[in-house]
Amino acid sequence: MPLFDTHAHLDDDQFSDVAKIIDQAREAGVEQIVAIGTTAESSRACVEIAHRFDGIYAAVGIQPNYTHEVQDGDWQQINDLANDAKVVAIGETGLDHYWDYAELGIQRDFFRRHMRLALDTQKPLVIHMRDPKVEKGEPPSDRCAQEIYSELSQFAAGSPVSGIMHSYTGDGEMAARFLELGLHISFAGMVTFKNSHELRAVAKQIPDDRILIETDSPYLSPHPARGTRPNSPALMTHTANCLSEVRATPYEAFVAQTTQNARKLFQVASA
Repeated sequence: MPLFDTHAHLDDDQFSDVAKIIDQAREAGVEQIVAIGTTAESSRACVEIAHRFDGIYAAVGIQPNYTHEVQDGDWQQINDLANDAKVVAIGETGLDHYWDYAELGIQRDFFRRHMRLALDTQKPLVIHMRDPKVEKGEPPSDRCAQEIYSELSQFAAGSPVSGIMHSYTGDGEMAARFLELGLHISFAGMVTFKNSHELRAVAKQIPDDRILIETDSPYLSPHPARGTRPNSPALMTHTANCLSEVRATPYEAFVAQTTQNARKLFQVASA
């Protein structure tokens, strides 16, 4: 069963030859990838890449840290792109308390816009979550996770939410609450890092039909390729192997499950 990378920034400048990156991914067994948009321009590029290659799809949206840069017409472009046949998701959206690029009020406004667009198009959300910086020795904060949960639950009003908590790094309690809303939980290379014991414990608890894997490439290459730049979809085999061991599931069975989950969520067939 081939791997499905649910989150890769294939339009990033670090990928000077997208065709080569995709060929390398296929050689590693990664046959389907969602190219994730972060701005109107990025989203257009991701849709163009999706149309060039079989097995590549796109998500369109404006990532929280770019919401303050939105120009007239950008959001309309996202709306127009959302109806493209190769667009399978809306995002990446969400909230970011780590960086101070965009005011939280602007981030919330665009998060709500993405939620409405996802509902209108009946496509899943791709949700970014990053909690505030903490000083050394202080416990991690889940303020961002709490706010995202609140926004989603208020918008859903009791109905299931279709989407992904992408590159999840939160705790098990919040993961359980997101699962109750109907969301999938996706893990990237950080789960493989030697000091990520707590995150691996969270990954172990995710139900079989709700777990996904991704690279978030070109960022955060997984162990043992940590430090390799750029990260690429071909390296997702390391994350899949780590999680299969954590969950005490044979590698092939784990890959088959996560690929099946992704295809069902994004409503796509095999490549």
